[in-house]
Amino acid sequence: MRVYIGFDDTDNLDSEFGTGKLARRYEALIPENCRVWGVVRQQLLVDPGIPYTSHNSSACVIIDFSDPSLAERLAQLAVDHIKRTSAVGSDPGLCLVREDDPALSDLMIFGRQCTERIVTQQEARRAAGNAHLSGHGGSNDGIIGAAAAVGLTASGWSGRFIEYDDLQCFPDPVSVEALQGKDIRVVSLDRDALCPGPNDLVNTKGWLRPRLWGHEVVLPVLPAGSGFWESMGEKRKKDKL
Repeated sequence: MRVYIGFDDTDNLDSEFGTGKLARRYEALIPENCRVWGVVRQQLLVDPGIPYTSHNSSACVIIDFSDPSLAERLAQLAVDHIKRTSAVGSDPGLCLVREDDPALSDLMIFGRQCTERIVTQQEARRAAGNAHLSGHGGSNDGIIGAAAAVGLTASGWSGRFIEYDDLQCFPDPVSVEALQGKDIRVVSLDRDALCPGPNDLVNTKGWLRPRLWGHEVVLPVLPAGSGFWESMGEKRKKDKL
């Protein structure tokens, strides 16, 4: 059984860390018989009409577990975590949806809409149906990003991993073989369609962030010399994820 847990708007401009780090820290609180598969950052629409802290992004924790009854426990742990950790003045939101919940299809549509236009809390609640969607302070606008994070992540074709099998512990450069050993698929986006070899090295620029593509963990790269590759993207200043 898999569950998607979306977090949004838990910080402010003076916070020491953002929603992404709060989502990653949630892993330390879950029961032993649950396993975090990954934590994915989702980028939503940036528009003057939308209040946000830095980049209008939200985060989704993907958890695998065998006992369906644990979903309620995971939700309560997430609520407690938000109440204890979110910053004063923030508008935290939480969304938790099991993979067998019929609401996921509507949330996937809603998530895509959040990357295209301004949406409302009412639309978020309607998309979530009977799934867990709750606000925990301020305007409660965080329910929008939390619901969007779940929908986009569940679609399997959006977002980048901010945690997956201790991402920050990989060396730089890292071998393609080492990445593949952790089920991270290295894919060249070069027009000549060269395939990275297992002994090739990837320069991650100190910021390894694979993408969620086709429900898999994928690292897009570009050639940087014979046997060398460079991962796409790099850390932006003030990005707290």
